[in-house]
Amino acid sequence: MAEPADAMAKLHAELAALGVSDAYEIGDGVTLSVWIGLVVSYRDGFYRWQEASVKRRHVGSDPSGCAIRVARRYADLRANVPPWWEDLARVIRGDKARGYP
Repeated sequence: MAEPADAMAKLHAELAALGVSDAYEIGDGVTLSVWIGLVVSYRDGFYRWQEASVKRRHVGSDPSGCAIRVARRYADLRANVPPWWEDLARVIRGDKARGYP
């Protein structure tokens, strides 16, 4: 997959098919924000993200396989929302931010 924007669009579509509807492209064509602390980028033929202190990558020619891995991480993060998120969300966005990272 030669074009980074195409790779990210395919990943975004695969994530949506798996029920990950919170993801959005941040405007540079190569970065997708999925959830609090879960940002996927595309560089040098690989999707890349970080899980805690561990850097992960997945071959860019397999957006569906990457989507499965990212969706799994997304589910973990949603199940364990950081305790600081609620307070920060109220300060930044008010009560409308509940349930949305």
